[in-house]
Amino acid sequence: MAQPLIIDVVADVVCPWCYLGWRRLKSAVALRPDVEAKLVWRPYQLDPTLPEEGVDRKQYMASKFKDPERLKAVHAALVEGGAEEGIQFDFEIIEVAPNTNAAHRLIRWALTAGVQDQVVEALFKAYFEQGLDIGDPMVLADIAEAAGMERLVVLQLLSEGADKEAVAREHAMAVQGGVTGVPFAIFAGKVAVVGAETPERIVEAIDQALATQA
Repeated sequence: MAQPLIIDVVADVVCPWCYLGWRRLKSAVALRPDVEAKLVWRPYQLDPTLPEEGVDRKQYMASKFKDPERLKAVHAALVEGGAEEGIQFDFEIIEVAPNTNAAHRLIRWALTAGVQDQVVEALFKAYFEQGLDIGDPMVLADIAEAAGMERLVVLQLLSEGADKEAVAREHAMAVQGGVTGVPFAIFAGKVAVVGAETPERIVEAIDQALATQA
């Protein structure tokens, strides 16, 4: 029996290009229905220095983008690209720029529970389409419960700081491994695609990785 194609996705849930990249990756996998692909989320934090309660997003983005027109242009490009993949970005309603360590921990537990895909999708949607604070344990517990996970267990693990260090370690490993921008997808440990590439370009990487596996 053929081995599943492991696709490691190094990404952050507050990165809009990662949301776009995640969807395009799934579109690409759908173009190869005969391939058994397994997406594995790998945590990366755009800003691990943010406080746990997060900061005001508008001020935060203003400090990152000195030119407001440039930020507007980036948002416009994302809205357009997102629409092609069924994403309705609504940047205006996002109030908090959260620390994403807790969200990454939830994704880690979701992988074990077999619901990683639902949780990743729900986190992206909650943040970029509903403006929810995905650093808030209650929001994370709602997402976990909707995916069939045990709400109280998730809240307990979050409050105990379970896997906090593990996520920080994985982030550090990605940085040491040379990841400077996300999304960063690695196919079968051999072929990498950086950025939210088109599904067609990603399919080329899938084919390339399959050829090296064979």
